[in-house]
Amino acid sequence: MKLTTFFKYFFFILVLVACVTKAQEIDDEREFSYEEDSENGPAHWGEIHPEWGACNSGKMQSPIDMLNERVKMVSHLGLLDRTYWPSNATLINRGHDMMLRWPGGAGHIQINGTQYHLRQSHWHSPSEHTINGRRFDMEIHLVHQSNDNRTAVIVILYKIGRPDSFLSMVRTVSREQVELIRDAVHDDSEANARPIQPINGRKVELYRPNDREN
Repeated sequence: MKLTTFFKYFFFILVLVACVTKAQEIDDEREFSYEEDSENGPAHWGEIHPEWGACNSGKMQSPIDMLNERVKMVSHLGLLDRTYWPSNATLINRGHDMMLRWPGGAGHIQINGTQYHLRQSHWHSPSEHTINGRRFDMEIHLVHQSNDNRTAVIVILYKIGRPDSFLSMVRTVSREQVELIRDAVHDDSEANARPIQPINGRKVELYRPNDREN
């Protein structure tokens, strides 16, 4: 699998968490639920563990809705500096999602001089992030981590269409693929997407190169 080719064909959103993160990605997700009315659902995540308190009090939570009015068009960011290579991976059922982990790493991205190494990817259906209030059919998170424990996540949104061979090199996914990823988890839930969070004044920027750069 060549991730360098994979990224050339997908729309992605970069979400950078600048602070030190604790237990953001856990290996056993059975202790919480995505069900809104559940005792261990999203409204109660901040009560499950002390280190999860930010789920209730944090001001920089994801996912968010990206309204046209919130998005600032910029042309100075440049393309994402990324280097990936084929690598062995392990597929893990975490109780609420399927995670693909690269124990030995599979490359990195670079942001402001800092390298973030690709550690794992996992899928959500429907999508967690929305655009103008619209949820997509599926979303993949590619989780990167720096040597000083900062996290950068690349988000790719899918819509129903032809099958995706990464699951492949197209930007659509078949309905059967979405259903298979959910059915494989065996959690009896129809979705594993978090509720939308307040924007709290955060900036959302869309990179669009100047015509002379095309």
